[in-house]
Amino acid sequence: MKYTRLPHTDIKVSKICLGTMTWGRQNTEEEGHKQMDYALDQGVNFFDTAEMYPIPPKKEIYAVTEEIIGNWFKKTGNRNKVVLATKIVGRADFAKYIRTTGFSKDSIISAVDGSLKRLQTDYIDLYQLHWPERNTNFFGQRGFNAHSIDPWEDNIHQVLETLRDLIAEGKIRHVGLSNETPWGTMRYLEESKVHQSLPRMLTIQNPYSLLNRLFEVGLSEISMREDIGLLAYSPLAFGVLSGKYLDEIAPRKARLTLFPHYDRYSGETATTATQKYNELAKEHGLSLSQMALAFINTRPFLTSNIIGATTMEQLKENIDSIDVDLSDEVIKGIEEIHNSIPNPAP
Repeated sequence: MKYTRLPHTDIKVSKICLGTMTWGRQNTEEEGHKQMDYALDQGVNFFDTAEMYPIPPKKEIYAVTEEIIGNWFKKTGNRNKVVLATKIVGRADFAKYIRTTGFSKDSIISAVDGSLKRLQTDYIDLYQLHWPERNTNFFGQRGFNAHSIDPWEDNIHQVLETLRDLIAEGKIRHVGLSNETPWGTMRYLEESKVHQSLPRMLTIQNPYSLLNRLFEVGLSEISMREDIGLLAYSPLAFGVLSGKYLDEIAPRKARLTLFPHYDRYSGETATTATQKYNELAKEHGLSLSQMALAFINTRPFLTSNIIGATTMEQLKENIDSIDVDLSDEVIKGIEEIHNSIPNPAP
């Protein structure tokens, strides 16, 4: 395994992070435990989850993923071997059954306490704000819609104060963002610069893959200049970049077969790009999955690449991508495809 550090800390994290959002829906608790066992044995010491998981979210299985992880900690005693990240969801329209009060002080405190209880731990290493509360560009949007300005009241100072107090209590160690924009990222960073008693955001967990490199527009410069590391999620674009959906018959039990409305990466242009990337991988004796993941592993702004899998075979291939070195020729081929079909799946 290869390792990086959480920015501004001495915490060593594996460059491959184990994503968990299928556990409790597509994967059983037993399968989740097997994935954690195997990942840890391979040197993966960074696990990412959220109160909103499993995905797709559903009231009846709210936060089951955290419970599965907590039961594994209790069974194995491996809590001290894992850098654990989880998240609070802020938008009521995404999960009204969780809460409708966003990132209010009481919401953050109760969310942290709930996660600690389910995870059966005394502390969370990295606590992330899952979505901005305000209206901004989300899935499927290439940029900010000027007509979507809402009456959101800027409460970032208060959010950071609440997180600061939770750090002082020892319930969380560090904080990060998720699905944030350049404006939101800089707003948080500047607030903690001006008010140095407030915690600094260390990471930003956003989508990044061969089909969606929008992080490179604005956020990559912020990442490099401000030292806020990318935790790349959906690196295989919901499995599309495994190539398994290129066949005429959709694979049984696959994510997009079970949940066809998750079509963010399945448009005509994205499919064309996927075919081209698949051909490039084959030309160089690589699987599409490993080429796609290995490319992300080369990015200078990357802190960790969040992989997810529903089978052990997928998990093994994804973790092994850390040892795949892409030639200059492959990188050149990737850039040529990207320049001809840039970001087909925002």
